[in-house]
Amino acid sequence: MIFNTDTAKKTAELLLQINAIKLNPKNPFTWASGWKSPIYCDNRITLSFPPIRNFIREEFAKHIEKEYGKPDVIAGVATGAIGIGMLVAELMGLPFVYVRPEPKKHGRQNQVEGFLQKGQNVVVVEDLISTGKSSLMAVEALKEAGANVKGMVAIFTYGFDVSVQNFKNAGVRLNTLGNYDTLLDLAVAKKYITEDEHDTLKEWRKTPDTWGQ
Repeated sequence: MIFNTDTAKKTAELLLQINAIKLNPKNPFTWASGWKSPIYCDNRITLSFPPIRNFIREEFAKHIEKEYGKPDVIAGVATGAIGIGMLVAELMGLPFVYVRPEPKKHGRQNQVEGFLQKGQNVVVVEDLISTGKSSLMAVEALKEAGANVKGMVAIFTYGFDVSVQNFKNAGVRLNTLGNYDTLLDLAVAKKYITEDEHDTLKEWRKTPDTWGQ
């Protein structure tokens, strides 16, 4: 679910401008999972552009309070959402923690880093949603640490059916600033891609695990 259409359009425009999202149907990228993909998204690039990172943190802060109420803590998912999550927490005047993909192998063996008390209301900040698996593992880690997870916000989602189902099964509310459909429509309108490339990108999302094989 997106926060609103205007925010989604603005987010798509900014991500395309700085090449945080690259669209290349003719020469697909290979993801770490092995999937072939005509799109690549690296939202960490937004941190290098102050006006854009400020837009993202302000939209997040505004919509978090509107959708979830003001939480006790903001949590970022490592590593992609640590930077933007901390900016959101700073703007909202809230404590910040971050969640590792797995517990540390040494020391205190923490998975949640920072000060978190049992029963505190937490909103999780993520940079990108693909299948949702790693994002929901972070939610689970927070719950195991005693947090009351109100929901998650992310900069962008591919909107895969599997991710929608995963969040539904986990009972976790997800809201995103940008989304795939809005991005494609804007990319055609701004001539980043052709109509044919738009169709290719639409097809990819239906079966991303087998596309291009």
